[in-house]
Amino acid sequence: MNPILLVASIMVSATPILLAAIGEMVVEKSGVLNLGVEGMMITGAVVGFAVAVNTGSPVLGFAAAALASAVLSLSFGVLTQVFLSNQVATGLGLTLVGLGLSALIGKPYEGMKSPTLPKLDIPLLGDLPVLGRMLFSHDIMVYLSLALVAAVWAFLKFTRAGLILRAVGESHDAAHALGYKVVRIRLMAIFFGGACAGLGGAYLSLVRVPQWTEGMTAGAGWIALAIVVFASWRAGRVLIGAYLFGGVTVLQLNLQAAGARVPVELLSTSPYLITILVLVLISARGIHGAPACLGRPFHASS
Repeated sequence: MNPILLVASIMVSATPILLAAIGEMVVEKSGVLNLGVEGMMITGAVVGFAVAVNTGSPVLGFAAAALASAVLSLSFGVLTQVFLSNQVATGLGLTLVGLGLSALIGKPYEGMKSPTLPKLDIPLLGDLPVLGRMLFSHDIMVYLSLALVAAVWAFLKFTRAGLILRAVGESHDAAHALGYKVVRIRLMAIFFGGACAGLGGAYLSLVRVPQWTEGMTAGAGWIALAIVVFASWRAGRVLIGAYLFGGVTVLQLNLQAAGARVPVELLSTSPYLITILVLVLISARGIHGAPACLGRPFHASS
């Protein structure tokens, strides 16, 4: 296994998980538990693929994927924040809707190839002997995902809007008493999380595997959810968790290609098992950082 290609492959493999997880972290920081990440990712994957194939533009595909998943997430937001439906049940329903909708939309596109994003040729950095090909020869979404992690971290830690978002997640009643629009803030967070999940799904169908296959997210949304929880709602740990999952995924694919004497089923499940095991060990002292109002409905009259 070429270590340069291995690291480059890990960055590509981790990007969809990272995009979905960082968006879900913002949603949960606002006090909302959305279990529909898988449904939003698969919706983004099929909408992005369909738009990219029909327009010839992967950029438009990504934009359409983000918008479609964000709009889908708003249905969850309205049901849970306006009509106060159960967040767990509604999130699971969102996943089922996304899976069914994607199968319907994607049927005519099976077997097609999509246009994909070009690699960026970063001047000087891309020409470095080892690091150039390893770190500086990727498509723009890889760097956008890393920039998004930094932006979310800075937003939550240093900005007034980030403080308000965290306050809503910690005590929606206190935030409401101070005059903040709790439902509006949470809907905005849900919209952002849906857009991020859509981008992650589109990355799967437009870059990582530039074709449409039913169910191609293969549990990536659930891994994103697990990463957020075990990373204790911290952006840096979310990044580590996503890259850990990406690394183990690439490693098991290389081992399968090399004909390793390990059952294929065990190799296929290893990314999920190892990622969760390591994240559990990281948080062995207890999972801290969960917003106090996570999953609790807000009653405007309270």
